[in-house]
Amino acid sequence: MASIKASLKAINDAIRQQKWDDALAQAENVISRDPNNYQAYVFKAFALDKKNQPELAEAAYQTAVGIRSDAQAWQGLIKLYEKQGPKALQKYQLAALKLAEIFRDANEMYKCQDVVDKFLDFARSRGDRSQYIQALRLILPNSPIYPALEGRVPHPAKTYETIAQILEVDEKKRINTLIGERRTRLGAKIGEVTIEVNREVLCQSELGDIYEQLILWAQDDDVRRQYEEKLLQFRYDRLLVTPAPEKAAELQVVQKLAEGMVIIKHPFKLAWDIAIEWQDQKEIKDWDVNVLNEYCSFFPDSDLYRVLTGFMTSDISPFPKKVTETPEATHPPGSDDESEDNEDGGAPTSVVPYTDEDRLLMMTEGISTTNSLLAHRLMGEYYQHLEEHESNVELMRKAMKVVVAETEKTGKVFTNANQSFMLYLGTALVFYQSPRNHGEAKFLFDKVLEVDPTSTSAMIGVGLIYEEEEDFDRAIEFLEQALKGDSTNLRVRAEVGWLYALKGDYARGKAELEALLPSMKRVPVSKDLLAQTQHRLGCCIWNLDPSKSARKDRNGAYAYFLDALKSNFSYAPAYSSLGIYYEDYAKDKKRARKCFLKAVELSSAEIESAERLARSFADDGDWDRVELVAQRVVESGRVRPPPGSKKKGISWPLSALGVAELNKQDYAKAIVSFQQALRITPEDYHSWVGLGESYHNSGRYIAATKAIQNAQKLEERMDHNMLGDTWFTKYMLANVRRELGEFDEAISLYRTVISTRPEEEGVAIALMQTMVENASDCVEKGIFGKAVELATDALSFALTVPINVANTFNFWKAIGDSCAIFSSVQGRIHDFPTTSLQQLLRLGDTDKSAYSVLGDIDGVGKEVIFAEGIFPDDERLGVDLTRILHATILAYKRAIYESANDTHAQAVAYYNLGWAENRAHLCLPPQLRIQSSRYQKAAVRCFKRAIELEAGNPEFWNSLGVVTSEINPSVAQHAFVRSLFINERSAHVWSNLGALALLQNDIQLANEAFTRAQSNDPDYAHAWLGQGFVALLYGDPKEARGLFTHAMDISESSSLLTRRQYPTSLFDHILTNPPNLGVTSLIQPLFALTQLRHLSPQDLAYQHLSTLYQERTNDSSRAIDTLEEACERLEANYEATESADSLARFALAKTDLARSYLAAGKYAAATDCGEMALQLSSDDSANELTAEQRRKARLSAHLTVGLAEYFSKNVDAAVSYFEAALGESDGNPDAVCVLAQILWAIGTDEARERARTILFEVIEQDPSHVQSVLLLGVVALLDEDEESLDAVVSELQTLRTSDKATDTEHSQIGEIFRAVAALSEDDTGNDVLGQLQNDVMLYPHLPHGWSRVAELTGEEYPADMALKVALKAIPPRGELGAVDLADAYAGTSKVADAQTAVFIAPWSTSGWESLGNAVAS
Repeated sequence: MASIKASLKAINDAIRQQKWDDALAQAENVISRDPNNYQAYVFKAFALDKKNQPELAEAAYQTAVGIRSDAQAWQGLIKLYEKQGPKALQKYQLAALKLAEIFRDANEMYKCQDVVDKFLDFARSRGDRSQYIQALRLILPNSPIYPALEGRVPHPAKTYETIAQILEVDEKKRINTLIGERRTRLGAKIGEVTIEVNREVLCQSELGDIYEQLILWAQDDDVRRQYEEKLLQFRYDRLLVTPAPEKAAELQVVQKLAEGMVIIKHPFKLAWDIAIEWQDQKEIKDWDVNVLNEYCSFFPDSDLYRVLTGFMTSDISPFPKKVTETPEATHPPGSDDESEDNEDGGAPTSVVPYTDEDRLLMMTEGISTTNSLLAHRLMGEYYQHLEEHESNVELMRKAMKVVVAETEKTGKVFTNANQSFMLYLGTALVFYQSPRNHGEAKFLFDKVLEVDPTSTSAMIGVGLIYEEEEDFDRAIEFLEQALKGDSTNLRVRAEVGWLYALKGDYARGKAELEALLPSMKRVPVSKDLLAQTQHRLGCCIWNLDPSKSARKDRNGAYAYFLDALKSNFSYAPAYSSLGIYYEDYAKDKKRARKCFLKAVELSSAEIESAERLARSFADDGDWDRVELVAQRVVESGRVRPPPGSKKKGISWPLSALGVAELNKQDYAKAIVSFQQALRITPEDYHSWVGLGESYHNSGRYIAATKAIQNAQKLEERMDHNMLGDTWFTKYMLANVRRELGEFDEAISLYRTVISTRPEEEGVAIALMQTMVENASDCVEKGIFGKAVELATDALSFALTVPINVANTFNFWKAIGDSCAIFSSVQGRIHDFPTTSLQQLLRLGDTDKSAYSVLGDIDGVGKEVIFAEGIFPDDERLGVDLTRILHATILAYKRAIYESANDTHAQAVAYYNLGWAENRAHLCLPPQLRIQSSRYQKAAVRCFKRAIELEAGNPEFWNSLGVVTSEINPSVAQHAFVRSLFINERSAHVWSNLGALALLQNDIQLANEAFTRAQSNDPDYAHAWLGQGFVALLYGDPKEARGLFTHAMDISESSSLLTRRQYPTSLFDHILTNPPNLGVTSLIQPLFALTQLRHLSPQDLAYQHLSTLYQERTNDSSRAIDTLEEACERLEANYEATESADSLARFALAKTDLARSYLAAGKYAAATDCGEMALQLSSDDSANELTAEQRRKARLSAHLTVGLAEYFSKNVDAAVSYFEAALGESDGNPDAVCVLAQILWAIGTDEARERARTILFEVIEQDPSHVQSVLLLGVVALLDEDEESLDAVVSELQTLRTSDKATDTEHSQIGEIFRAVAALSEDDTGNDVLGQLQNDVMLYPHLPHGWSRVAELTGEEYPADMALKVALKAIPPRGELGAVDLADAYAGTSKVADAQTAVFIAPWSTSGWESLGNAVAS
């Protein structure tokens, strides 16, 4: 024993000297001698620890502890574990616990606490969060050393709270991590993954137990309540993810926790929601009203609060009304008047609805965002009360889905809630889109009755299905069976009695309902049921005896109607019945209207009240109220019957709504209303008329036509006594036709209406305006004769209208417009009905001031119109035109007088008068328009006055700009700019500004203005015309001609400027001898000039121009007529004025007339006119003509007279005239060619030599003159002059490929070459064919080459090609004539083509010859 002690001492010395191997060896020696030596093992473990052998050291310490549990060994272990770090934390905890117990047993409490504190600090600093939680368990109440350390360590509540906080964070992080990992798996769905992860984590969680312990140990009530909330939330979340078989137990825990919180009135919303929602009471009244009130006070911002408050404050609430007391506000001293709660973040404020509208809005707002089952039950009950069946159907379908979802989530079966939802849904489906949903409603009621066979609501629902389907027998049968199970159900009995009444058995219905009243009064029932029963009883009495005396009896049905209102002041049907009583029997319309108004306010289902009320308002002209009533009925959903229903739709609300909207000029809505009314009642005549009027006013004229025609079809089928007066449809159809531009049909319809209703002033005015519009349209289309006839008819009809019409603005405007037609079509001035106008001006002419407006300026009075006398023919045109212009001006002056009380009409009247005055100014002779006339001054005054009356009208400013353009350009520019400021998209104003710029030589501004006009309205002709003038000023006549042509294409026939400028520009182009200019190009300008002659017959210059076009179209007869008339007027003008200009124009006209006579074969007249023209243009005369004009005129006259003399067989005279022509024209090549042909025709050698000489002279001067070369070629062939022929052939080879030769000249050149080849001595027969082939190669698009090849070879292909190219060369693609086309057809030698050739040109022999040959063969 002593040796062991010595050894231990030696070990201790070795350890002190840090001789670990010696100490270890000696310790082993001691252990070998004494295996149970505690101290040896301790020394061994210490030495091993110092040698960094922790595993062996731990084993040695464990052996020592096993020998004796002493503090030293445990302390060694703790030091060893501290070195090992977190991985030995669990062993450290066990060692610390053992060491603490040793110190506890030794009553060394400070050491005990120190061991625990060090361990906890180590676990917090070195361990992870889960290890720290395990370490904290050492100081929890269930720890062995807690009794010893109680008071020395933190309170258990604090420790549990720390553990809870750590676990909350860790579990949340774990859930998020697992969801993030698993959601990326193939086929994973986020919802399923979330549930799976939550189930895995929450079901394994210790948080629930921690929360429970924390609640038990918590000393602070706030902390306890906080963790009670967390415990409930944790349990509820775990319930949602718990598997269905295990939900029941968890459900009980959650419900118990929630009810506990409600009992102590702790305001945790989840607890209250669970406690209230999960009660699943059978009736709404079974809920504890105190709990509901407390919920509302705790959670005023919740959705359930909104629904609960709205329901509990309504009349149908089974709960007693809560009396709200308003305590007096108290303010502590020094506080501000404003409450802090008014700031953002203040206390929530309860809102209580005061009106039904507020209540419904509040409840709807709450139900829209909640899944509360109670809220849906309350809302369903309220919707059912309001008869909002469509909304209830949608809500209950959603509620049933919510029930299923809640059951799946919580495992609780909400039987009563589901029953209620099926009842609400079934009841709503009975009335919503009846009877389409009756099958579904019946199915729902049957399911309810399976669970609760005594359900009154379900039984009544089934009965209502049959009642709504008007199957009263089955409804009675079903409800009576229901009564067998519950004979005391007064509601069902009342419904049975009413069903008998609906069947027509009013006596039995009355008896049944009378028997129920005492019971209802004795046993309190709802006021709705009592009022309904009393009213229905009154209806039975009302229908039992329909006599007037019985219904007027105030002790009969009337008394029951009043009793119904006494029972329920808000029972709408009773008001309807009372209204009918007051209106039909008591004759008290004021009370009746009040009753109907109250009925409609209370219920939109009172259709009859609404109709009577709407008719009453319509009789008063109060369309706003009509619209309100009709709109309420429409919004009730009772207007349109659902598909399959036996009930008829109600169209009158939609029709009334349409009329109201029509009166408000809201035509789009009116159209929709009338269309909806007609879908319900297609035979509604007045709706068709209203629809047609709405379409017309909104500009949809085709649709208006169809609607009015449908109304007219109904007129034919229906009784006229039912329809009333039907003239309005014809009037409306006439208006539509007028808007569509079908004026003739409109006039016919207006006349039909006037024939039956001659006193209709509006129809008379419309007829006159339509006639004038038709006339103006005809002027624009060029139908001038019809325009004048319509204007005449309008003036004649004006004499037949009622006298009151003659005192209106529109009447005199129509008169003025009619007169203006004649000043536009001046070719028909002689047709003006002066007598009719004189009679019109006398109509109502009691005030001399009626025609005195601006009389001191324009000097226009009635004197010219009423002047009598016979005027010379040369003055008659001017007198008639003056009379027409004055008539127009006087009519517009009378319009100003009649519109004195209408500012807008008067402004328009001054505007019209201004244009009439300006028109009078423009009709003055040119020399009088150089300075401002009295008419122009009056026009300026008129437009200024119009602007004063209506300064915002852009047309007035534009007109002022037009009339001041020559007087004061700066004013005109300001007026145009002002007009464009008001309406910058006006094309004609931009064009007028461009014209003003042209007058001021500002070409750039003019170009920009005209371009802007084109962009605003590409179809405005004068914009293109202005661009043409700009192009002329820029020196581009080709561009100008194209612009003038386009302007002509798009302009109206009444446009004088386009009809002047287009023919002028084209004729200038014709004078340049352009190639490929055919006769068809002359048709449009000639047509334009013809129209111009009708519009302005005094414009002789353009009439003269038209004869030049007629000359080129071989229309000699018309040219002669026009020129003879022009010559007469020019001669008369010269005799009157001795104007040099008139004499010059007369000389030129005589020159042209001579050519026309020549073309017509009147050679003597041609000679006379030509000689007169030569006399007038002789050098001895005055200088009326320019040198160029004189040269051309005399050349034309000499040639004309020469040809006339030649055709008159005066050859010598002809030659002399041609010689004179050549002398004065310096050898004009064309004149030379004509002279050469005449000389050759004389036949003498001298003459023919003279012909050769002059032709050679032309060739020397102009080798490219084709006709001269051709004539020389013919002469050479006839003379057989090979030398001359070679020179001609050489020249023709050059001309053959020239683009200067025309198609006809190319054909003639080819003929010369063929003749040369045919007459050649070396001709083998192929030379002619070669020349023809050359023609085809050079000009394959011309038919003459192909035709000659076909004639020569007799082959079919060339003839067919000739026909094909000829068809492509005819107008409008080419200029090939009828004879050439007929020749091409004849060349095929086919019978059909020969017949076509004869049809195309019957005067040509080729077609007849081909037909004869084809028939003969």
